[in-house]
Amino acid sequence: MVQRNPSPGELEPIERASRDELQALQLERLKWSLHHAYENVPHYRAAFDAAGVHPSDLTTLADLAKFPFTDKKTLRDNYPFGLFAVPREQVVRVHASSGTTGKATVVGYTQRDIDTWAGVVARSIRAAGGRAGDMVHISYGYGLFTGGLGAHYGAEKLGCTVIPMSGGQTEKQVQLIQDFKPSIIMVTPSYMLNIVEEFARQGIDPATSSLKVGIFGAEPWTDAMRQEIETRAGIDAVDIYGLSEVMGPGVASECIESKDGPVIWEDHFYPEIINPETGEVLPDGEEGELVFTSLSKEALPIIRYRTRDLTRLLPPTSRSMRRMSRITGRSDDMLIIRGVNVFPSQIEEIMLKMPALAPQYQLVVARNGHLDTLEVLGELRDDAMSPADVDALCRELQHRIKTNVGVTTRVTLKLPGGIERTLTGKARRVVDNRPKH
Repeated sequence: MVQRNPSPGELEPIERASRDELQALQLERLKWSLHHAYENVPHYRAAFDAAGVHPSDLTTLADLAKFPFTDKKTLRDNYPFGLFAVPREQVVRVHASSGTTGKATVVGYTQRDIDTWAGVVARSIRAAGGRAGDMVHISYGYGLFTGGLGAHYGAEKLGCTVIPMSGGQTEKQVQLIQDFKPSIIMVTPSYMLNIVEEFARQGIDPATSSLKVGIFGAEPWTDAMRQEIETRAGIDAVDIYGLSEVMGPGVASECIESKDGPVIWEDHFYPEIINPETGEVLPDGEEGELVFTSLSKEALPIIRYRTRDLTRLLPPTSRSMRRMSRITGRSDDMLIIRGVNVFPSQIEEIMLKMPALAPQYQLVVARNGHLDTLEVLGELRDDAMSPADVDALCRELQHRIKTNVGVTTRVTLKLPGGIERTLTGKARRVVDNRPKH
């Protein structure tokens, strides 16, 4: 693995600015963004008026707490273009996130927005060790999902050579990596494991490939999965964070020299951490729900958007901007099993500490009478284990989950390849078989 430390001349001035300089820029841009939203988006004018606040009430960054939140329901209620702050003719691209229920959340971009987005993704790839001339293999999905095109434009902005592979066709993914010899791959961590498995199926040691860096995002993953990928693929694995409602990939990204949590590009995205129950703003270092306000978006300014991601803000290290810790779960889609809050990442962390288990799993939720049940489906690394050893491994995993998470589960361990693989990127970690009504 390689860790390329940047020279000061390779960084943008804002990446090494003082805190005072950064906050002055944030305040200036935040004032503009609030006025832009209030003057051009009927929803924001009505919401601000209902809350008794006006953009002119913001005189310090802390004053942002006076303004109302935005959430996915806001975007769906204003479907498709009701939150656009510029005439539709000035919107050069539209993306959409389907979600699991209800209408899609639609986002739009002016040409300046596209340029800003490409710039923060280029900054993110450079933070991961990428440089002009590097070849980047992109396995994020292209289309309405922001991953593929977001990564693509950023890599081109940095001066890289792009392989726009998209998701699926895993055999071909391996073939092109072998033939074209890219040094960077951008993909979901779960699909990277599929690619690693395909290398092995073809009799190729994935650690011998040309890949040096993986930039992984679009789904939660753990440090244990990072270690798994780095060990098997022989690469540095860094975390990139984003969501379409705020911009897309590139809202925050890790630096390869520290790998200590994604740096939030605070010159474009202002973060807050709130108590998800009360909405109270929490101090840096405390865990809560991540909220973002855009500072430079033209087509779709977003004010205090509740991401539902649970994390905390950490002090700067490799850059002048604050970091976010790894996402521990979501405030809206955690599983509640007989009164116990369960996040898939908790189960994943436990399973990846057991060498006999592969990093593939599913959580199956069902209902027995009035009680919810949770079955953990895992996968063995070795298909030659005796039934007695498999039973013992099931009991051990069940015990660890009960001890560390506090919930009783049924555990089923399948042979290698027994957990369904996705062709599109994101792993299907939770299967909810409970009655809908």
